[in-house]
Amino acid sequence: MDIQKNSFLSIEQLANQVINAPKDEKAKVTTTAEGLTFGQVFSQKSIEENGLKFSKHASFRLNDRGIEMTQGQVSRLNEGARKAAEKGIKDSLVLVDDMAFIVNIPNQTVVTAMDSTETIENVFTHINGAVIM
Repeated sequence: MDIQKNSFLSIEQLANQVINAPKDEKAKVTTTAEGLTFGQVFSQKSIEENGLKFSKHASFRLNDRGIEMTQGQVSRLNEGARKAAEKGIKDSLVLVDDMAFIVNIPNQTVVTAMDSTETIENVFTHINGAVIM
């Protein structure tokens, strides 16, 4: 390989060119054809492959409230989280049948879970999107 044919003569010159690049070039965010960022695609694929985790609090709520989920409901919850990731939602309310879940999408974690008896007020805070499955 002939290094001299490149426009860079050394690693230092390349580093200086990257470091001194205009800010708009450094902050350029690329997206897919669908308009998704790398983070959104990563969250979506990770949920598809690994499924969601349940936080200690959410596990306690499910157990304490006697909420049992079928495999189909778990699949729909994962699908709802995947759809939320596609839309760039960070903290989502995912409704599955008569159950409500607050899901932190970047961490792929169910933060809390409620059934229809706890959702009487129908007020959910600290979310920036909702998915109804």
